[in-house]
Amino acid sequence: MGNNNDGFALPIQGYVQWPVGTGDSTTVCMAEDMVMQVDIHHLGLAEREGDPHVPIVDRLIEHLPKRGKRPYLAVFVLTHPDEDHCLGFQKLLANVEIGELWFSPRVFREYKKDLCDDALTFREEAVRRVRKTIQSNGDVSSGDRVRIIGYDDLLREDEYKQFPKGCFSVPGHEVVEFDGVDLSDRCRVFLHAPFKDSAEEERNDCSVAMQIRLDVEGAYSYLMLLADHCYPTVKRIFEVSNAEDVKWHILLAPHHCSKSVMYWKDPGNDSETLKQDVLDLIEGAAQNPGYIIASSEPIPGSNQSGDCPPHAKAKARYQEIAPTDFLCTHEHPGQDQPQPIVFEATNNGFVYLKPAARAKQSTTATLTSAVSAARGSSAPPSSRVGFGDK
Repeated sequence: MGNNNDGFALPIQGYVQWPVGTGDSTTVCMAEDMVMQVDIHHLGLAEREGDPHVPIVDRLIEHLPKRGKRPYLAVFVLTHPDEDHCLGFQKLLANVEIGELWFSPRVFREYKKDLCDDALTFREEAVRRVRKTIQSNGDVSSGDRVRIIGYDDLLREDEYKQFPKGCFSVPGHEVVEFDGVDLSDRCRVFLHAPFKDSAEEERNDCSVAMQIRLDVEGAYSYLMLLADHCYPTVKRIFEVSNAEDVKWHILLAPHHCSKSVMYWKDPGNDSETLKQDVLDLIEGAAQNPGYIIASSEPIPGSNQSGDCPPHAKAKARYQEIAPTDFLCTHEHPGQDQPQPIVFEATNNGFVYLKPAARAKQSTTATLTSAVSAARGSSAPPSSRVGFGDK
């Protein structure tokens, strides 16, 4: 088996970015026994002994909380159905109890020939849950719950027009209930994208983007996940949003450290140029400490024209604006046997847990989460805040 990280444990509240190659696998620990997984990228070669890639589904099976005898994942979010964001979903679904699925309605629009096997499995499961939700008018339990994120004319069609509004969210809204559990005093997700006018755009431009805020004793820790969006959408998110909703202590570099975030060719131009405006916006929203993370293979010293991410130019720009540090999953702490990048949410904000320090995780978060878990609430699943339909 590949990278097994002996002694590793998920934080009670915090964030883990796994070395899974050039692809996204983000684990958000919202509260005790409440974990969200954003995207999955499980490479088959990761299961070989000594391989530097983490077999992420195997690790989740090992470390997730249990419901009965099965690992339990409160929420799985698919930002968009590209292979580097859903590889391994079949295995995850077969071995893990997934309380709630989140996705954009673009999942229903994709043609079968355009989707990998794992994306097809995700769409089948999404359709199953949506149909059950409609049939029961939203009265479903864990394992059948679903949340559709974003606008699409498809939702007006007969098959979907009875979909309960309580299971539907759009940009400019927050979500504080996860798999039927109110976590408003522990976790808030603010939805940034996809925008209403992007439904017909490329798949990457329809990605789910969000800010996740963890709360420990009133101390907020912010994580920005912008999926595979590029310059126009990233700029728009930071320009139209309230300042509170774009704060970040951790920014996952969009599209695996792609230069398309800050280098862009405008209509009529022959070549791309640096867009300092978006870098200024990103830097202006940064909190201290602040980390930018690339979910990718080691970043080369330079790139040839047409190279896929990660891009050296993007790394250089991020290093210039990161308040604390720029980290790459496959350079952490070294390329031979990289370790997960782990942050713990504490009453002093996000704390970066270096591999040698993980055994000393704070007991304060454990006690706080135990008290919080005992409270209970009847808050609605989402409420409108901020600016509405971006």
